[in-house]
Amino acid sequence: MIDGKTANEIFDNIRQHVASGKLTPGETLPPVRELATALEINRNTVAAAYKRLVTSGLAVSLGRNGTVIKGTPSPVALEGCNPGTPLTDLSGGNPDPQRLPDLSRYFTAINRSPRLYGDAAVSPELKKWAAHWMQNATPHAGEIDITSGAIDAIERLLCAHLLPGDSVVVEDPCFLSSISMLRYAGFSAAPVHVDSEGMQPEGLEQALQKGARAVILTPRAHNPTGCSLSASRASALHAILARYPQVLVIVDDHFALLSSSPWYPVIARETQHWAVVRSMSKTLGPDLRLAIVCSDAATSAKLRLRLNSGSQWVSHLLQDLVCACLTDEDYQQSLRHTRQFYASQQQKMAAALRHQGIDSVSPGDGLNLWLPLHDASQTVAFKLAKSGWLVREGEVFAVNTPAHGLRITLSTLSDSDINTLAADIHQALKR
Repeated sequence: MIDGKTANEIFDNIRQHVASGKLTPGETLPPVRELATALEINRNTVAAAYKRLVTSGLAVSLGRNGTVIKGTPSPVALEGCNPGTPLTDLSGGNPDPQRLPDLSRYFTAINRSPRLYGDAAVSPELKKWAAHWMQNATPHAGEIDITSGAIDAIERLLCAHLLPGDSVVVEDPCFLSSISMLRYAGFSAAPVHVDSEGMQPEGLEQALQKGARAVILTPRAHNPTGCSLSASRASALHAILARYPQVLVIVDDHFALLSSSPWYPVIARETQHWAVVRSMSKTLGPDLRLAIVCSDAATSAKLRLRLNSGSQWVSHLLQDLVCACLTDEDYQQSLRHTRQFYASQQQKMAAALRHQGIDSVSPGDGLNLWLPLHDASQTVAFKLAKSGWLVREGEVFAVNTPAHGLRITLSTLSDSDINTLAADIHQALKR
């Protein structure tokens, strides 16, 4: 069925068979030697065609198990609440709407003059504020860029540096949107287990030894577990990354303005390509799609090329709103209270669970509390639903290792709610 004399002809022939349905997802292609013999060509020609199929995302190499036609990625779970549920929804990962700023009060402060093609992509005022904010977060002074959220930044950074099929180190369990993005972009996830101190160094070392070309890590308020890097763990990761200077390192500091955890740098001075991404979604609201990216000059140039071919820039109206909000002293004061509130929610929930005899939970950072479980979470989640609570089952966050647990968003719970929920969790955990 497969025909061709050159690598391009074989690639195009297989591509046509996939498009027509003659080759279906999961179907294994003939071994290189076998197809080369059948076509009476050099096996290196077939190997080159197969390699192109893999890098283009049409197939996946399983080593000794052959090259297999890749299927269309199946939809994965997304962040967000279920507006139709009659339950108290603690599954969405959203900030407390009452603690988001009223952006309308800043409308009069923004620049109303038209911005046109050719204008600076980053508002000068926001760039100045961001550069000062980022100065202690990077190994060298970096360039400032603006993207439509953290995942937009990470996808553009990966696509600028990597090829489809390249391996990317991610935390396991992992943020839902990161899982989706990697699948749809055609990258291969190299999962590294996360514990209470963050990404485990041994797993990172092994993934880099196997050829991973990029690393995405969360320094604070890891989603879903809420863990943050300890000083010793950050130092260990820093030392490993210094030995692999060619690897792209992306630090997703999504909770930066609200985090109660200290910042510990992990990007080594030896690292050639790096970026720190700080989103405004948790601080100013998910609908304000904006993230600040600080990266080395070469990475910034590649990122701007990716932006130029598409949106070119993030709306200056959004940039001006963000800048007006972040430079407002009154808002900065309220931000300190919000930071304390989210930290307090973690402490209260952990204390309420301990009161119920549940000692497996430690207060983390961020909007969510992680309840580890020994087995699949569905049964406990169902029992909680019968008590009126909708929580997020942990398995959807898994990349490789089963993520048995529940992610519970605490942002809108009152003290009374916390005590009631803790009691209901206690009942749900009973055999």
